[in-house]
Amino acid sequence: MTGNLFGEPPNATDEAPRPDAPLAERLRPKTLDDIVGLEELLAPGRFLRNAIESDRIPSMVFWGPPGSGKTTLARIIARTTRARFVTFSATSTSIKDIKALMEEARKSRHARNAKTIVFIDEIHRFNKSQQDAFLPYVEAGDITLIGATTENPSFEVNSALLSRAKVVVIPALEREQVVTILRRALEDPSVRKFGISLTDAAVDFIAATSAGDARQALTSLQLVIETASASDQPVDTPELNTILQRRSLMYDKSGDSHFNIISALHKSIRNGDADAAVYWLVRMLEGGEDPMYLARRLVRAASEDIGNADPTALTLAISVKDAVHFLGMPEGGVALAQLVAYLAASPKSNAAYIGYGEAVHEVRQGDNPPVPLQIRNAPTGLMKDLGYGKGYQYAHDFEEQTAAMECLPDSLQGRRFYEPKEVGAEAEIRRRLERMREARKK
Repeated sequence: MTGNLFGEPPNATDEAPRPDAPLAERLRPKTLDDIVGLEELLAPGRFLRNAIESDRIPSMVFWGPPGSGKTTLARIIARTTRARFVTFSATSTSIKDIKALMEEARKSRHARNAKTIVFIDEIHRFNKSQQDAFLPYVEAGDITLIGATTENPSFEVNSALLSRAKVVVIPALEREQVVTILRRALEDPSVRKFGISLTDAAVDFIAATSAGDARQALTSLQLVIETASASDQPVDTPELNTILQRRSLMYDKSGDSHFNIISALHKSIRNGDADAAVYWLVRMLEGGEDPMYLARRLVRAASEDIGNADPTALTLAISVKDAVHFLGMPEGGVALAQLVAYLAASPKSNAAYIGYGEAVHEVRQGDNPPVPLQIRNAPTGLMKDLGYGKGYQYAHDFEEQTAAMECLPDSLQGRRFYEPKEVGAEAEIRRRLERMREARKK
């Protein structure tokens, strides 16, 4: 929690960073025009720029990936607004602290018409009770709340609080934008004093491997300039690989990246794009995803999207699941890639998936009529006397292996829950079922 609401000390954001602060902190933009990558949001005449320049800041939630400029934007608001700017940390702030400061803000607004902007970085780390503590003060206009999160606010921010704030989507930086940030950093005196330069290819390599994260890119650059051997020759990509060793992948196994990339994998398989499917698979594996989780999702894809168009797909999926369990990683990754490519190339049918859903809906919403007497079992004399099994016909006694006997309750007769498609092996299943339907009519 920064400062005291009624004290005179400046906001912490006005203080110059220490000389030994990380490069990303020392080079943080100070004005709106210094920011790279938010041109669409901050162009003259746009809502966000107008709100900042006119000091009419609404409650907002900045949602974007790491290193995209969320905190920088909040600090610039702190620097340009006439409101008191207070920050909270989810790890060190109690509900008592929140309520005490909110009451100060309320009294200040009523007594002096003074505005308070509360900034919560990583708001998704605040629990429900902590978030609820802000709600009445946001609702009454006593504070303006600005939250920043890398997680989908639909899932991580209380709906009541979210309904009173504008969600501002902060896009990931493009590769060229990260290059611009790196080149600007290389011209800074604190960097030039090391006497280290980089080739264009090396700068591009850092940008490409930062996954749109400016902080990560500047951290990598700092590591390079502080550890590279002094030389008249600029640092090139091979030397970068030696210094950085291994790139950092933007992947959160429990967060938004997880759900986005598994969605991309599943939909690439559904769309028959083996190249994309293998790529997304490797993105998850290299990011540290549990290979058994991926195996389970691929078993589902084999049933949901391929089904009886290629019944062997499910068999292969189960085999690969066993292979991954048996081999472990990294060897199991090859088996997963084999399965992903096979599923993408397979003929597709969601008929079983749709049929299952229709049946579930009927069972949950329908009357659930009793089982027809003719297909009930009759192990006792009483059951036979009650008509259990009466009229049953043995399918093997008929040429088409089906009898003219209804197996659905009367109220559901004629209802189709499974409609095979005319694709792959399911086309033959469709023909067989049609032949049996015709035989039952005769």
